[in-house]
Amino acid sequence: MKVILRLPERKEVEVKGNRPLREILAELGLNPETVVAVRGEELLTLEDEVREEDTLEVLSAISGG
Repeated sequence: MKVILRLPERKEVEVKGNRPLREILAELGLNPETVVAVRGEELLTLEDEVREEDTLEVLSAISGG
């Protein structure tokens, strides 16, 4: 699958295999508490299965007060 990282720089990486989002983020060394992942217009949860033909976009989750 193609994973587009915007953290904040844009970078594209390829990840192989169907698996839960949690495993993909772990492989990329990303803390799931600091990012959000989107497939198309769908916001994904850590348990969502991601297929090899999918394209994901991973964004920094920014909060302020």
